[in-house]
Amino acid sequence: MADLNGFLLIDKPVGPTSHDVVDLVRRATGLRQVGHAGTLDPFASGLLIVAVGRATKGISQFVGLDKAYEAELKLGATSDTMDRTGQVVPTSFANDVAQRPTPEVVEAALVQFRGPQMQTPPMYSAKKINGQKLYELARQGKTVERAPVAVVVSELVVTEYAWPILKIRCRVSSGTYIRVLAHDIGARLGVGAYLENLRRTAIGNFKVENALPTAQLSLTNVTQRLAQSLDAPSQA
Repeated sequence: MADLNGFLLIDKPVGPTSHDVVDLVRRATGLRQVGHAGTLDPFASGLLIVAVGRATKGISQFVGLDKAYEAELKLGATSDTMDRTGQVVPTSFANDVAQRPTPEVVEAALVQFRGPQMQTPPMYSAKKINGQKLYELARQGKTVERAPVAVVVSELVVTEYAWPILKIRCRVSSGTYIRVLAHDIGARLGVGAYLENLRRTAIGNFKVENALPTAQLSLTNVTQRLAQSLDAPSQA
């Protein structure tokens, strides 16, 4: 077997975990030394950077890069996880046509979320406090204090709006939770919202259109991609 070493751009589908994708690469290559940067939730799709072989030692270089997403928000309801995987509860505004925000009101609300800001990590997250993952505490019905984190939303635009679906495109700093952004936008609008769908389109300058779909993972395809990428994925 050739000395497989380098970075892969993978297009993760909805369903598998990021670790599942790592396992798929391991099975395709026969290597155990595989890792990834920037976890995607199972219900989310899009770009995942995977390191193979000795390149796993350099995977941290991608962790702090900005991320770009296409997100679909469902207005008129909230979720305990802030996304569609949780317990969804319609708000009192769900069926009140008069309370539905106009496009102008939506745009005015989004202005408040552009630029530097503080964001509180959600309870349903892998962030650790005192050695325990928050989602493990949340599943026990516990809530703990979380210190707000400084984040930057450098781009936030509406791509489509037809009640109750609001679609946005955004670019954010590393560590930004899009489901928290969705929840906070809903709160700002006064009607509630949760994240219905999420697709990561870029990590830094690396784009999902240059990524290999998991359905095409094979030793031949991985070898070719690694040969093309040399030490890092193409940023074209």
